[in-house]
Amino acid sequence: MADATESQAIKESFGGPETAKVVGISYRQLDHWARKGLVTPSVTPARGSGSQRRYSYQDLLELKVVKRLRDAGLSLQRIERAFRYIREHLNEHATELRIFSDGTNVYACRSNDEVIDLLDSGQVVFGFALGRVFEELDGSIAELHPPASVTDVLGEPGRRVVQG
Repeated sequence: MADATESQAIKESFGGPETAKVVGISYRQLDHWARKGLVTPSVTPARGSGSQRRYSYQDLLELKVVKRLRDAGLSLQRIERAFRYIREHLNEHATELRIFSDGTNVYACRSNDEVIDLLDSGQVVFGFALGRVFEELDGSIAELHPPASVTDVLGEPGRRVVQG
């Protein structure tokens, strides 16, 4: 049974040249990243001269994340640090997170309320969704000034505008 599962995984995997093309990088970059351990092929690792690495779809997603971060101007060293932190401390794949960068730092977001600086030892950065702030503010205003029956110029109910 394990052989059938392994055979299916190989059929659904991608060789090195194909992976490089799909991800949009050179084969040389792919080889370099694999040798550094940044994103290694999970289906079939290199086993010496003449062996072919096989990458899973998940591997391709991670490679795309690396490429996007490189395109944003991050050094490979910073990307390696970010991926190392994800693997060692978050117990998740990079593709399960929302990852973003300002060109210098790399952040991961697991929820609307948590942003983690991946390059600063996982320092949690305060964050929140603005939609909730608007809802809270509107609720507080409604409690302070209960809405009257307001209609707009078309005669339809509208949102109350508080001036002053």
